[in-house]
Amino acid sequence: MLVVLWILASAGVLSLAQQNQSEHRKVVTRVTPEYPSVAKTMNIAGIVRVEAVVAGNGVVKSTEIKGGHPVLAEAAVRAVRKWKWEPSDHETHEVVELKFQP
Repeated sequence: MLVVLWILASAGVLSLAQQNQSEHRKVVTRVTPEYPSVAKTMNIAGIVRVEAVVAGNGVVKSTEIKGGHPVLAEAAVRAVRKWKWEPSDHETHEVVELKFQP
């Protein structure tokens, strides 16, 4: 498996996409997660890891939280569900890490 890392420093978004070696599938649309107000109040920061099943057309079919603070997890999932990847001839599993800091 080839692991590709994208970094959006200003948005605090890290994406680890696990892909086949013969394919290089890129994210074409990223949505930055909204930092939950309760997390700000409680000064919660951290990384949420989400696995997305991405259809051949690049649309997210499903997501699963793989780690991170529960207060941040729903915001991460809402954002990743809006992401779009470049088209492929088959669906892929993409692992995305989203960094939250106040």
